[in-house]
Amino acid sequence: MTDEALHKFNQTQFKNDLIEWFYKYQRDLPWRKTKDPYYIWISEVMLQQTKVDTVINYYNNFTTRYPTIFDLAKAPEQEVLKEWEGLGYYSRARNLHEAVKEVVARYDGVVPEDPKALGALKGIGPYTQGAILSIAFNQAEPAVDGNVMRVLARILLIKDNIMDQKTRRRFEKIVREIISKEDPSAFNQALMELGALICIPRSPRCEECPVQRHCRAFATNNEKNLPVRITKKRQKSLDYITVCLYDEAGNIAIEQRPRTGLLANMWQFPMFDKNDLKENSLVELFAERYGFDIIVEEKLGNVKHVFSHLTWNLTVHYASVKQSIEDDSRLTFVSATELLTYPISVAHQKVMNLLP
Repeated sequence: MTDEALHKFNQTQFKNDLIEWFYKYQRDLPWRKTKDPYYIWISEVMLQQTKVDTVINYYNNFTTRYPTIFDLAKAPEQEVLKEWEGLGYYSRARNLHEAVKEVVARYDGVVPEDPKALGALKGIGPYTQGAILSIAFNQAEPAVDGNVMRVLARILLIKDNIMDQKTRRRFEKIVREIISKEDPSAFNQALMELGALICIPRSPRCEECPVQRHCRAFATNNEKNLPVRITKKRQKSLDYITVCLYDEAGNIAIEQRPRTGLLANMWQFPMFDKNDLKENSLVELFAERYGFDIIVEEKLGNVKHVFSHLTWNLTVHYASVKQSIEDDSRLTFVSATELLTYPISVAHQKVMNLLP
């Protein structure tokens, strides 16, 4: 059933105008020089919630380090996380790594072009699935992300809350109906490109828009009111004490985070919930958790790091070991040079910048 928003909408002319603009003005990006599904896959995962300018160097370095899906599949996870270091959202790297290993094991290293098989791989949601199928395999599948929803909300004057899953599903149905069957790759990329360059969030460049004549929001002076975005959850803020602990040899203590959850398997400096300091001193907390005493010498500063769903406020202290450490300590002591070889999140890279 045709969506009501498409009533009296000139789909053919809209597609022609959009795709013509894309071929003329698209950015020169490295992943646009290939149709290899493995490379398209890497680029789309990296581009999730990350700016294009940031991704370019990571993409080039990553594909140079792992030029084939077999190279990535056989790489150690810690090495892959190190290559990803600084991009954030590290579950993307772990899921990609697990998924390519499955492709090698189950499909002999050939990325499946069957939507169901592709969508079953770890970390591949509807958007990534649609992007790979349309760009690499030229299948008329929708690839709906925030950019696409913003563009279509304005073009079609849709006032549904884009934070609701039912709204995303509605846009997927709309794209499935209006997508170019002849050139779905260009159509999907053009919608994304339009959202990134012209139909931007706060101050859309309507005077430069190649599909302005189709835009109902522009016609009714509503372009700055759309899309409707209502967030239900308030961002959580957490306060921690972070300890930069040195032993007698000048090595610094780090530990690996759990295998699941936020920043899984990444490395960090020891952290304590600030609320725990209400009843115990930092020295007592350290002894209870790690089994040895420390000397807290000075405060190095504060670090704030904002994730998509929460904020970390880190108070950073310099400390030294008071006694010899058992070999079975939960902590790993590394030299300054060795520290650089471990995958460390951006939050704790900020802590590294405070080190004496």
